Amino acid sequence: MNASRLQSELKKKGPFQSPEQEAILNILRTSDLFENRLGRLFREYGLTSSQYNVLRILRGEGKPLPSLEIADRMIQVVPAITGLIDRLEKQKLVRRERCAEDRRVVYVEITDKALETLKKLDAPLEALHKSLIGHLSRKDLKELSRLLEKARLAE
Repeated sequence: MNASRLQSELKKKGPFQSPEQEAILNILRTSDLFENRLGRLFREYGLTSSQYNVLRILRGEGKPLPSLEIADRMIQVVPAITGLIDRLEKQKLVRRERCAEDRRVVYVEITDKALETLKKLDAPLEALHKSLIGHLSRKDLKELSRLLEKARLAE
């Protein structure tokens, strides 16, 4: 039996213990590659992946959101959303405002500076997406998304 591509990449001598193990390791390996490439691009604009994610959420919503709502919408779980928003505020990429009715709620608003940064980042990010998985057909991309969503149902 021929070694899988992942087996070769990892220089693994024997077969994987199970197809589940091989699939999980493939997902982790791919995720690491994508995160590194995306992280490199975001750093060119003074952002981390998590900071970009916050700004993407706020731009998409088009209005201020409570910080806990932002945390719920993050792609990757962030344990300290307050610290993340602190750093964005220091960079003047977001503003915070306490809710008048409930002082425990803090609304976060994207700034014009952040919108300008995201606008500059849009084309290079799209190009990176295409370079990472643009070789897959539209049908393959839909199937990949479907399978990944199906895999997350086990949560």
